[in-house]
Amino acid sequence: MRDFVLSPQSSSKLEIDYENDLNDQQLDVVKNGEGRTLVLAGAGSGKTRTITYRVAWMLEHGVAPENILLLTFTNKAAKEMISRLSGLLGPRAQGVWAGTFHSVANRLLRRYADKLGYDSRFSILDQDDARELVRLCIKDLKIDTKNRRFPSPSVVRGIISYQQNKQDSIADVLEDRYNKFSPLRGEIDSVADLYRTLKMTQNVMDFDDLLLNFRKLLSQDEEVGKQLSSMFQYVLVDEFQDTNKVQSQIVDLISQTHKNLLVVGDDAQSIYSFRAAEIENILAFPKRYPGAKTFRLTKNYRSTPEILEVANQVIARNTNQFKKELEAVGRSGARPSLVPAANTGQEAQFIADQVLQLRDQGVELREMAVLFRASFHSQALEFELMKRDIPYEYRGGLKFFERAHIKDAVAHLRLMNNVRDIMAWMRALRLHPGIGLVTAQKIATSASACQNIEDVLMLPLKTGKRAAAGWQGFLRVLREMLEAGGTPSEFIRGFAGSEDYQDYLENEYPNASERKEDLEQFATFAEQTDDIGEFLDYVSLTAEYGAERGGKEKVNEERMVLSTVHQSKGLEWDAVFVMHLNEGSFPHGRAFSEKGGVQEERRLFYVAATRARKHLFLTYPLTAGYDTLEMKQPSTFLGEISSHATEEVRLQRSGYRRQPMRRPTSSFSAYDDGPTIVLDKDGERVSKPSPSSFLRGVDEL
Repeated sequence: MRDFVLSPQSSSKLEIDYENDLNDQQLDVVKNGEGRTLVLAGAGSGKTRTITYRVAWMLEHGVAPENILLLTFTNKAAKEMISRLSGLLGPRAQGVWAGTFHSVANRLLRRYADKLGYDSRFSILDQDDARELVRLCIKDLKIDTKNRRFPSPSVVRGIISYQQNKQDSIADVLEDRYNKFSPLRGEIDSVADLYRTLKMTQNVMDFDDLLLNFRKLLSQDEEVGKQLSSMFQYVLVDEFQDTNKVQSQIVDLISQTHKNLLVVGDDAQSIYSFRAAEIENILAFPKRYPGAKTFRLTKNYRSTPEILEVANQVIARNTNQFKKELEAVGRSGARPSLVPAANTGQEAQFIADQVLQLRDQGVELREMAVLFRASFHSQALEFELMKRDIPYEYRGGLKFFERAHIKDAVAHLRLMNNVRDIMAWMRALRLHPGIGLVTAQKIATSASACQNIEDVLMLPLKTGKRAAAGWQGFLRVLREMLEAGGTPSEFIRGFAGSEDYQDYLENEYPNASERKEDLEQFATFAEQTDDIGEFLDYVSLTAEYGAERGGKEKVNEERMVLSTVHQSKGLEWDAVFVMHLNEGSFPHGRAFSEKGGVQEERRLFYVAATRARKHLFLTYPLTAGYDTLEMKQPSTFLGEISSHATEEVRLQRSGYRRQPMRRPTSSFSAYDDGPTIVLDKDGERVSKPSPSSFLRGVDEL
């Protein structure tokens, strides 16, 4: 929550050569960005440079630093702009107000806290603090969470936060995003009310309050609102497409006196609606401010013309946007590769092969990234990278075996294999309401004395009423697993599909649906063997390997990046692989039922493609599953790319058959008898396939 202050670097006057430092589009913004101005800055078009030079221009033309407000979305962005300004102007730039929405709000709220009934020494709750205060509210209201499934404090906190940023009612948020909890609306409303009251009583604010109270200060205290909007003669906002309703209102209020508001953003990169970001804030800017100027930055300094052609063709299909087309400044390169693979395993093998080839060609691992729509899409690739000892950094979440729900499934598999496993008992039992640490220890001791897991169903236990209900819940999960079958994949599907565990996920985690998809991918992977002991050995050794690499790796070790597309925004690499480009995966299946969903998914694809500088690979599996093959359709977005814009890489699998699973060795080398990847016709690349050739590729399996 800190602010950033420009510090003097030199007392000598620095000369800025605007004409030579900027292109014509950037220079136009810098010189003519007076009044209400919208700058549509395409990917890689130098928006940060444009903003900092605009601030420098104003300072050189008599605007006092303290009269300029620069709002960003990340501390990193604020630091970068401040560093650039300091490099351009030295001490002359000292005093510019620059920081995130939250840091600027905090700074001003400290000054005017008494106007809102707070003390200036108010505390700021982090995410953990906020969740624990919600937990206290639930307890104080004596809401029954023991004998029924009530959303966890984390989920309730998420509901409240989304409602505040979206400026909807709790009822609307429940109906749209948490429909299962709609019958609990009255109690959730009560928690939200008490949470709000306790924060005031304790003189604390959470991150949402910083924005809400800042808006309240500007709108309800006429004197303060006028004072602040008069002080900030020029307001600049970075990444305006990511603002929510509250932030947009703050921008309106803080710029209302002088009406010098310059917002920079790209509607084609608006991908955060799940955080309550409103793309309409940028799309409606010209209507909201009649007479506003609009500039376009379309000269791209990052990607090759071939990569931009793919990105431009896909994003052009969106109807709700400002039309613009990126123009490459750099030299031509190879066309992006389109790679249909037989299955997820072959897709992972191809990516690993290409990573090693690129490294041999001089591309460093840290200049390569694999992007995916959802975290579970990376599972097969993680296994492949581990086997080949290719170091990687995972962004956007935990590595696969570190995820809590995967550990839950593994604990239940361990019980199926070894009923005496006390630690597995402890994890499995404590998922159920009413079973605390002490009770779990007692039950585990009794249950581990059974001869096999089936005997546990008949185990006589004497426990309290609440613990007895939790024990019955565990037994229901156990029966589901046993009835599902006897292989690891069947056990996992029985566990994941049990009503009790489904309820647990939905009540504990805001992203329950993604966790369910993770478990299905885990079950699919488990289809490689029918032996539960063999499978658990493999999982244990692989998980240990992943933990070792994640926890003990050398600081300077070079690693490639695995990342969700959302986490990749603002970053770039020489080589980018966008994987799992299947219908229902990317675009996500739920996008087709949500208003504007497919258009946001298309923007997400655009973001992914424009992360690449020189090499872009678009991959997808034709089938999923092991024993039963499920046909997978290529992404809608791939069909929107013209045939001349990509080159297809056709892969063949010789001797395709189901392989027995082997325990991994300490080096995790590839299986000696595993399938190999061969480019069709001795490496010749063929044209983009028609729908019939997609099916022909399946016939070759």
